[in-house]
Amino acid sequence: MNFNKINNITGWIVCVIACTVYLLTMEATGSLWDCGEFIAASYKLQIPHPPGAPLFVLLGRLFSMWLSPAQAAVGVNVMSALASGFTILFLFWTITHFARKLMVKDNTTISGEQTLLIMGAGAVGALAYTFSDSFWFSAVEGEVYAMSSLFTAMAFWAILKWEQEADRSYADRWLILIAYIIGLSIGVHLLNLLTIPAMVMVYYFRRHKPTLRGTLLALMLGCAITGVVQIGFIQYPAKAAGAMDVWFVNSLGMPFNSGSLFFVVVMIVALVLGMRWAKRKGHYFVRLGLLCTIFLFIGYSTYITTLIRSNANPGIDMYNVDNPVALKGYLGRENYGDFPLVYGQVFTAKPQDYKETGNTYSKGASKYEVTGKRYEAVYDSKDMMLFPRIWDTQNDQGHVDAYRQWLGLAQGEQPTFKDNIRFFMGYQVNFMYLRYFMWNFVGRQNDIQGSGNVRDSNWVSGVSFIDNLLYGDQSKLPDSLKENKAHNTLFFLPLILGIFGLLYHYKQRRKDSLVVGLLFFFTGLAIVLYINQPGNQPRERDYAFVGSFYAFAIWIGLGVLAVHTWLQQRARLKFVYAAPVALLTCLLAVPALMASQEWDDHDRSQKVLARDIAKDYLESCAPNAILFVAGDNETYPLWYAQEVEGIRPDVRVIHTSLLSADWYIEQQTRRTNKAGKPVAMSWGADQYKGDKHNYILYHDAGIFPQDKFYNLKEVMAFMGSDDQRAQLMTSSGESMNYLPSQQLFLPVNKAQVLANGTVSAADSARVAPQVTFRINKNALYKNDLAMLDIIATNNWERPIYFANPFIPRGTGLENYLESEGMTYRLVPLTPLADDAAAAAVDGVPVNSGRMYDNLKKFAFCSADKKGVYFDEPNRSMLQQLRSTYTRLAIDLAAKGDKTKALHVLDTMDRNIREDNYAYGMTSQGNSHNMSSMQVAYAYYLAGNPEKAEAISKKIIKDCEQQIAYYESLPDDKLTNDLRTDYQRATEYIIPQLQKMKATFGNKPGKLL
Repeated sequence: MNFNKINNITGWIVCVIACTVYLLTMEATGSLWDCGEFIAASYKLQIPHPPGAPLFVLLGRLFSMWLSPAQAAVGVNVMSALASGFTILFLFWTITHFARKLMVKDNTTISGEQTLLIMGAGAVGALAYTFSDSFWFSAVEGEVYAMSSLFTAMAFWAILKWEQEADRSYADRWLILIAYIIGLSIGVHLLNLLTIPAMVMVYYFRRHKPTLRGTLLALMLGCAITGVVQIGFIQYPAKAAGAMDVWFVNSLGMPFNSGSLFFVVVMIVALVLGMRWAKRKGHYFVRLGLLCTIFLFIGYSTYITTLIRSNANPGIDMYNVDNPVALKGYLGRENYGDFPLVYGQVFTAKPQDYKETGNTYSKGASKYEVTGKRYEAVYDSKDMMLFPRIWDTQNDQGHVDAYRQWLGLAQGEQPTFKDNIRFFMGYQVNFMYLRYFMWNFVGRQNDIQGSGNVRDSNWVSGVSFIDNLLYGDQSKLPDSLKENKAHNTLFFLPLILGIFGLLYHYKQRRKDSLVVGLLFFFTGLAIVLYINQPGNQPRERDYAFVGSFYAFAIWIGLGVLAVHTWLQQRARLKFVYAAPVALLTCLLAVPALMASQEWDDHDRSQKVLARDIAKDYLESCAPNAILFVAGDNETYPLWYAQEVEGIRPDVRVIHTSLLSADWYIEQQTRRTNKAGKPVAMSWGADQYKGDKHNYILYHDAGIFPQDKFYNLKEVMAFMGSDDQRAQLMTSSGESMNYLPSQQLFLPVNKAQVLANGTVSAADSARVAPQVTFRINKNALYKNDLAMLDIIATNNWERPIYFANPFIPRGTGLENYLESEGMTYRLVPLTPLADDAAAAAVDGVPVNSGRMYDNLKKFAFCSADKKGVYFDEPNRSMLQQLRSTYTRLAIDLAAKGDKTKALHVLDTMDRNIREDNYAYGMTSQGNSHNMSSMQVAYAYYLAGNPEKAEAISKKIIKDCEQQIAYYESLPDDKLTNDLRTDYQRATEYIIPQLQKMKATFGNKPGKLL
């Protein structure tokens, strides 16, 4: 067989191996984070969050439309697995392309040994990437990153095919294909654009004699083309189409979309005329550029489906992209805000003024309406600096606290430019990129989300003296961390082989190594520079850098050639022996080692946690309930469960953060599906639209006595009134609404709440004539106002729940919650000041009758199956599930029903297997062990002290191991969070467990 046939066959074999690995280990249903949203959007052709992924949604529909609702997630997961497997195919061919150029001179016959070595290089590099931590994670779930990687691999492989055929007359068709691939990739994720600089360099080196000046100019051109595609081809056309539509509709009286259609027609005509002119004049490169532009737009045109589907008002319709003006904001991610890159403020800055930058429009009945102004904060020049890395002035997500923690700044201390660079190098580069890089090619400590301490999720190698030097004596880590399945040690071997490949590549073919180096840089450190991440991220972000790890895998493959050369030159092995020895050694030392270390923490084939936890949330609600949620993992799995599998679609799930957007508020007043009834609100769309009522301040105008309580519904009407007598005059001469009192009430019709089941008959004596509460903040934002409006207008007709008791915090309503499962119901009951059972868990009373019935419907997230791996976000969900059973058991035991309490605990203990989710386990803040303490306490109360003591011993063992580890650390490695965990173990957890044992012993349980 000739080389090309061997190359193709071997590549497909490697592809089949990768596809098999991913199909065997892919998640059994939807996963956490954005996966539930993307799968639901794919299954029903809906609109996910900005900037969208229309091509992913279309292909996801193709893969899932043939399957039953229960199997739809499998279809999308299969799509990701196959996309990842084909990424490995293109990586293999990319490596063999470079390896062939290194091994064989032009027009030279390729020997069998050379072919073996080239194929071996491709296999080692491709399989190393197959089993790499970050890529494998994305490969087995229904997210966009697997398909994004495929487009990156295809585009880079295509430019190498062009390089091979550059001397042929038809070679430039590959460039047109690349433009089309990039256009398509925009409909999945924008990461693919970062391949452009490297591809421009391939073109330059192939078509021109390289010079230093020419190389720098080509690199600048590649960066410029990336920017032009990102802004000129993606955002500006949408912006121009939106502006044209506003003019056509508002000024010319034309229908909606007429202006955007006119703009599209003008663009098409301009491109066609430009093509004809270039052909007539013989301007080949102008014609080529226009062809690339046309095919890029053809690929990018998948966003038309976003406009079409949004107009159909699907259940998930993020940003309500039903017109060209909204599409511009959707593509520009305007709802996420902006951040400085070159020059901007530091995090201690306070705005001096706000500069108006334009109008915001929304689609009205017959024209576009101005719904507000865009403003940009203006800061004092002393608070501005070049290259701002510590820029976020808001602390609602803990970013300011994170800046101070990482820089060691005291409260009130001003940062300097040196601090700025320290944060960039220490956090953004080292912690948020190099740490992830080392995870993939050196090893990983555990799966506890890192916060900068020496205990959690650092890179480790398995080489003891290095790991101990960096993080303290690793042999003294608690067993729960040493046995963590994400503890993977690769002994630097993939990194070393990759460095060998890099050096060998640079020495033999410097230009090619520069191309791969640019791909490595732009998909890695360039992302770090661009996204300018603040501290305190909600999850690990390694998935964003897989393109960089892809580039390094090329060098891992080429490292086989370096090892072969070393065996020939230093070990004096003949070529015929050196090739198989190098290949076998590298296969065992890198991909085989990686597979053996990584398999157990990447196998999700039995995991159904996201779907089951969503079911448990929904089954905790009464029929036709309104459920307020917050955060991705309280929202997206529920959307998946309802939209795809049809689990409890009667429950109206409302994301409280999204309630700050007028389009989302308006969506709540519409029916989402046959079962999902609309939500009643007293304020109309005009009162929430655009900038209206973004916030309302509390003000004592001297009109309303502050010692009285006021009806929330009447206060909402007052705050929404256009009557100037109900408004304040600002210093700028504008009128604004205000909150006249912080003391409010909800009236209660006792007969009604008993009849509709809001309050059970057993609690009828505790029904309050009105629910009085105090707003504990001086400003209500739009999402607060919308939530209060829904609650007031509901008038106790539909059950209202919160996914966690922190959501209503600050409104005063948190004092009127009752637990009925995973959720917390708003009830008009007089709070129990001495409810010891509730105080033992989270301070929220339990409706044990309803909760017991609801728990019968619960699923256990595969925790009842032996050997299933749950990472930290999974474990946090299991902790909530375990705490739900514990809360009920404590309440039942406190009320004297110990038999039922013990049944609840044993059901939980049997179905959440301890070998899957141990009772004693190190975690951030020692939250896991404190939660497990409640289980021990519940067993004591329920009358099983033996089980309680067994659990206590496991918790104490883990705490004692933590203490030994912390005490072994030098002071400079014992960070504040570890000191806190140390204190909780020594001063709270162990003493409390000892107190429980001394109190209960073998005696009947009583409340502490």
